[in-house]
Amino acid sequence: MQFQATPEQQLIRQTMREFAEGELKPLAAKMDEEDWWPSEFVPRMAELGLMGMTVATEWGGSGLDAVSYNIAIEEIARVSGSMALSLAAHNGLGISQIYTQGNDAQRERFVRPMAQGKKIGAWCLTEPGAGSDAAGLSTTAVKDGDGWRINGQKQFITNGHCADVFTIMAKTDPKLHSKGITAFVAEKGAKGLRLGKKEDKLGMRGSITSQIYFDDLWVPADATVGKIGEGFTGTMKTLDAGRIAIGSLALGLAQGAFDASLAYAKERKQFGKPIADNQAIQWKLADMATQIEAARLLLAKAATRKDQGLPFTQEASMGKLYASEVGMWATTQAIQIHGGNGYTKDYPVERMFRDVKLCEIGEGSSEVQRMVIAKTIGLR
Repeated sequence: MQFQATPEQQLIRQTMREFAEGELKPLAAKMDEEDWWPSEFVPRMAELGLMGMTVATEWGGSGLDAVSYNIAIEEIARVSGSMALSLAAHNGLGISQIYTQGNDAQRERFVRPMAQGKKIGAWCLTEPGAGSDAAGLSTTAVKDGDGWRINGQKQFITNGHCADVFTIMAKTDPKLHSKGITAFVAEKGAKGLRLGKKEDKLGMRGSITSQIYFDDLWVPADATVGKIGEGFTGTMKTLDAGRIAIGSLALGLAQGAFDASLAYAKERKQFGKPIADNQAIQWKLADMATQIEAARLLLAKAATRKDQGLPFTQEASMGKLYASEVGMWATTQAIQIHGGNGYTKDYPVERMFRDVKLCEIGEGSSEVQRMVIAKTIGLR
């Protein structure tokens, strides 16, 4: 395993950090306070290759490897968890299942414009009654003429109100449970596709999360993504890769909180000296730095195995589990280091603390990750 980033990966980190610090950082607090996603920023992100990071250049993307993609997500999250989440949902979910399991006609019609930033993607799996039990969804697709009629409801869909392209999981044969689920693609404005409320969330407030309803949504036969009945298999593959990205998002938030805390500790004086001179603060920062680096290595291992075409389910779950819990712990320490100031919105660690909690829940909660890991080590 390579512990040293390649020159290309180092350039990705440098470019993303400069972009995040120079262009995203001034917007981060406003996005959170106003529950606002700056869609007008998409052309700039497309120019930087952020809208189709892992899509091959022949389909309009940047052709990044998994390690580079996750470096980019980490660097964006270091400044704005909300923007990193929206990008991860667009790239790793909205585009991914169509790109990896769809056909060339679907790649041309949907993936290319999404990779070019001309359209935004959303991935519709979670339902009010189907969260951790993803196969327990109740949305149905019934054959209707030369197409399918979809009915149901989805919840907690990232980018829902921003999206132009929706990948939808629905049961085509309820009797077969997970083997009776098929993926479909539909576009914004289709009759029967209705947006519900935008969720009012604790954190990630600059990333739009939506309810979506399907009321007799009709899609043609060529809207199926992959084979009929194999949508859940595709979903699990998509989630494995997505979990590395959510881990990288948590890692970025933890790194951002550490960076802010280190700078604050050097500037903040109590009892006539910087608080960084106190061993209690030094040890907090030392532990933060150590655990952040451990999370980075776990995620790098998972992404490297993906790039090498090796199984990475266990590594993705381990990386996501550890990084998200380190992120929650590190942002808690960051607030403690900031003291009363850390409890105010004047300092970014308060926002990071709220943002990172989602990473212990979304794309498989910490409990689900432990279930996956238990299975991969032979316990189930």
